[in-house]
Amino acid sequence: MARHTVTTAALATTTALLLTACGGPDDGPSDAIKGADNAPSASQPPSTPAPAAADRPTVTLPKDFQLTFEKWTSSDSETQALLTDAKEQLRAGYAAIIANEADGGDALAFYDTESGLSQDRQWIKSYTGENLTVFGTLPAFDPKVSFTGGKKAASLTYCTDESKAYSRNRKTGEVAGNPTGEDPQIFYTVSLARNAQGVWQNLSTRSERGACSR
Repeated sequence: MARHTVTTAALATTTALLLTACGGPDDGPSDAIKGADNAPSASQPPSTPAPAAADRPTVTLPKDFQLTFEKWTSSDSETQALLTDAKEQLRAGYAAIIANEADGGDALAFYDTESGLSQDRQWIKSYTGENLTVFGTLPAFDPKVSFTGGKKAASLTYCTDESKAYSRNRKTGEVAGNPTGEDPQIFYTVSLARNAQGVWQNLSTRSERGACSR
């Protein structure tokens, strides 16, 4: 059930895959010089329009898989924006598994950088390649955000609890849960970057089973 778990053989490689992201251009024209026409000159560079706001995709999950987010709220608007995008990225990943979309689908591509999508496709194929889907309840909790690079990059950590989350073989109906004797809680570290449209996208994800404390 784990996502990018270090102990999972199919995802043993957890080297961070980073892709530089750029912020948006200046949003406003230069002031016109009195007595001059408005044609651009060497001393008055042409203005660049601000990028259009991103049209975020709608992600839906079936009722038999409850992906919940405990306390993923913040009074800081920039932190909340990141948490909201990160939630939708995680939901998009599980939606792709349930829909049997090995390539991750359009929504996941929206919330991932190129490197992040490559890594997530490995995770998804660890399910779709074995003809598995998921169901049950998976809480994600204790999110913490740390900004870097003038708030154009960030790190997000959180935990999940797989005690009541299961996989099911689409053909045989065989159900599997958390391995006996293994800690069901998994600690995640996600690297993100904000793109020109203001969307926080995943660069890479690392995980460690048993590293959470609740």
